[in-house]
Amino acid sequence: MKQEIPGRITALQEKLRELELDAALIYDRENLIYFAGVTDLEGGVLCIPAEGVAELFCLWMEAEHMRQATGLRVTGYPFPAQTQSSMAAKWLHGLGLKRPRVGFTRYFISLKDYQCLQEAVPEMVVGDIAATCYQLRSIKCPEEIRRIRAASKALEAGMKAAVSAVRAGVAECDVLAEAEYAMGKAGSQGSPFRMQVLTHSRQMQKHPYASSAPLEDNAPVVIHLGATVDGYAAKMCRTVFLGRPPEKCVDIYRVLRQAQEAAMSRLRPGVTCGELYQAAADCVEAAGYEKYWIVEHIGYGVGIRQSEFYPIIAKGSEVRIEENMVVDLLLPSIYVPHAGGPRLTDTVLVTAHGAEYLTNYRRDIFYC
Repeated sequence: MKQEIPGRITALQEKLRELELDAALIYDRENLIYFAGVTDLEGGVLCIPAEGVAELFCLWMEAEHMRQATGLRVTGYPFPAQTQSSMAAKWLHGLGLKRPRVGFTRYFISLKDYQCLQEAVPEMVVGDIAATCYQLRSIKCPEEIRRIRAASKALEAGMKAAVSAVRAGVAECDVLAEAEYAMGKAGSQGSPFRMQVLTHSRQMQKHPYASSAPLEDNAPVVIHLGATVDGYAAKMCRTVFLGRPPEKCVDIYRVLRQAQEAAMSRLRPGVTCGELYQAAADCVEAAGYEKYWIVEHIGYGVGIRQSEFYPIIAKGSEVRIEENMVVDLLLPSIYVPHAGGPRLTDTVLVTAHGAEYLTNYRRDIFYC
């Protein structure tokens, strides 16, 4: 994606000027992937002025590799005599501003780096560019889509392996181990999140992950997997049924599938995220489960992260979907006590005329 880098930096510079910021300092791996095009940089910072030429600071031994990989101006530094933040501070002083206004992605700067900058540039005024970066990242170029497709393909192999390993009494983590091995063999370079294989009694938790708990018989099993290829993620969730599960559990999954299909049928450029949410919510309400539908989000952007915060497919959102966005639909469950928990989600590409599932594995009701 080296050829994409100048345009991405220019787009960020335009946003910096709109936000009345003098510069952005990019420390985090996610935005270094996007704005520098590299997945293997540690101890580096990309300094982007609102006007002028961006500069990447990294360990001296990696400088030549980074020049070749990024096409950017790259300066190496010797550690520990210098650090990424001492170099960034020096760069900020070079702008010649008394009170430089600097944008950061709020989730991704360490306390130590911030303290170093604050000590060296005490007049610095801090701004937040996290939402701006997510918005810039939301429209995918062909190479980004290729990588997400590859990650989605690896997920198919992982889901097949997981479903084949599902048996009553088998530990959740043992099923996940089979999925991880299969995804690795299919090209995944690791999961972007802590994956889930969940027996029914654990499905109502907010953020559980695969444990040593044994799978219960006559119950649903949730399998939520993620894969990455060259810095880009995909995710997929399915529910399979062991033995003779309660009909209410099966009905909940059936309604979720209908809700996903309703949102998918409306997913195209120009639709608002709120309209997509409402399409799903209407299905849930028609099935009589509205009081158990206690969520206001049914999807996020997908890209370098498995859940990016633009767009968010949320109740009432006026954000409009655009061509070449990649999103996920539809993770929340219907939270009926003792019956809720089944889940379903897919990674989806928005095309000019509609939506395309990137994750392909059966979505119907089936039993193990």
